[in-house]
Amino acid sequence: MPPMHLDTQFLLSTVWLLVIATLAVGLFNRAGLGSILGLLVAGVVVGPYSPGPVLTEDVDSVRHFTELGVVLLLFLIGTEMRPARLWSLRREVFGLGGLQVLVTGAAIGVYALLHASTWQAALLTGLTLALSSTALVMQILHERGETASPQGSAAFAVLLMQDLAVVPLLALVPILAERGDLSAAVPPWQQIAIVVGMIGLVLGFGHFVVPRVLERLGRERNREGFFLAVLLCVFLSAWAMAQAGLSMALGGFLMGMLLSGSRYRYQIQAQVEPYKGLLMSLFFVAVGMSIDLQAVMAHPWQLAEQVLVIVLIKILVMVGLGLVFRLGAATAVRVGFLLGQAGEFGFVLLGAAKGLGVITAEHFVVGAALISVSMMLTPLLIALGDALAARLEPARPAPAPGEAPAVATPGLVVIGGYGRVGHSVAVLLHQSGVQILVLDTDPERVAQGLRDGLPVYFGDIADPHLLAALRVDQAALVVLAVDHPPTALRALSHLRNVSPDLRVIARAKDLEAAGHLLAAGASRAIPEILESSLRLGAEALSLVGRGGDDVDRLMEGVRSTRYEVLR
Repeated sequence: MPPMHLDTQFLLSTVWLLVIATLAVGLFNRAGLGSILGLLVAGVVVGPYSPGPVLTEDVDSVRHFTELGVVLLLFLIGTEMRPARLWSLRREVFGLGGLQVLVTGAAIGVYALLHASTWQAALLTGLTLALSSTALVMQILHERGETASPQGSAAFAVLLMQDLAVVPLLALVPILAERGDLSAAVPPWQQIAIVVGMIGLVLGFGHFVVPRVLERLGRERNREGFFLAVLLCVFLSAWAMAQAGLSMALGGFLMGMLLSGSRYRYQIQAQVEPYKGLLMSLFFVAVGMSIDLQAVMAHPWQLAEQVLVIVLIKILVMVGLGLVFRLGAATAVRVGFLLGQAGEFGFVLLGAAKGLGVITAEHFVVGAALISVSMMLTPLLIALGDALAARLEPARPAPAPGEAPAVATPGLVVIGGYGRVGHSVAVLLHQSGVQILVLDTDPERVAQGLRDGLPVYFGDIADPHLLAALRVDQAALVVLAVDHPPTALRALSHLRNVSPDLRVIARAKDLEAAGHLLAAGASRAIPEILESSLRLGAEALSLVGRGGDDVDRLMEGVRSTRYEVLR
């Protein structure tokens, strides 16, 4: 039937993509090379430049759409980056990052003179290839849990400066063009005013408007509206930055940073994470689809030489600057190998340069292949960098004979619910010096918790995405104090999927509810009614003259048999 043809073709293309991506990711993960390299290879297989079924010929449109995944990735990173921490990185952002762009761009530009037809093309090529892949590096750091590590912080600072360098680089393209004049370009003062104005609008919108919208939707318990409002805020911020000539990812990062202190932070991360993961996977597939196999095979050794030289230049410059900025030898090596690839924004710069005649069409094809191949090599480069850094790190001294190992600090206790019971548990643990994190779905209770000086955040303890975002499997204990048995049972199910050995204490109304919770996997379930009855009985025994020790032993006996005597 003709009306079904397009739908069937789309479905077959989707199935083909999923089959190839699943096989590639599985094989590369098994080989220890990571899922990102598998996704890049899958993109090569389903791309228009390889034999076999083709997903689509319009690779640029696919890549532009999937860049929304990069925006969401930087947004999530922003939610973990408070303004104070960003300010503490100012030396690395403007000093280390600025020098990396200039020195690396100059070095690669000199090398590019051997292949480029004009000095303008060589200069633009050098500065373009000096940029690294924000999407690739931050995704790898995010997966490895290293965004807050020394190498993660340094790499992030350099990448942030590279994103800020996009505006002058885009402005440089018409200046270097042989056709067209400067009067057609936006005057520098006007461009600076637009950038400053857009950043000011985003900051004002994120500080004054967004929290109030989320507060209103949170009070109404409107999960769908809450999620859509978050997406709207992120993409509006990304659009504003794009209008100013900056990267969309920078807009996502700014909005995330503004929400980093919000009590809705964990719930936002939980809801956005799955969509970010899907779009980022498609982004890496789209990058793989951009690799023109014909161009690669036409001059394979020449392309291999160019990739090797450019990657080496980037690594050596970054390691040298890292040592100058006293990052430490091991950290400098790790950062150098992390940022050794070219970045996805190179596609945009080279495309603009081709359109204005700064570079030829052949130069663009080779440049795009070079960017894509260098990105494919990133997992291997990181593995090599880790191996070299491990040799440079000083060996940790072995403990002296008979010396006791250092005692670990108490682990985090996650409390679900900040009602009457949750408040009592949180106060007792907090005053005892135990680190806690409390979740509740009632914005008024969350606000009360903050007034009480406790770390209470908006979030549903039964949301599996939230549990994953919190990395609850690393917690020392979970206390389920919610006054809603179905929610407690759902939370237990997800907690056991995340970590079968995690200790969980649950609140129950009565003995029957406690039995259900224990069957669902609770380590202990405390029935409120029976505990209050036991307390009342203990007071009665005390008042009629029974000894305190006898009463305590009796109460412990009842509890040890799980209240069997009271059934």
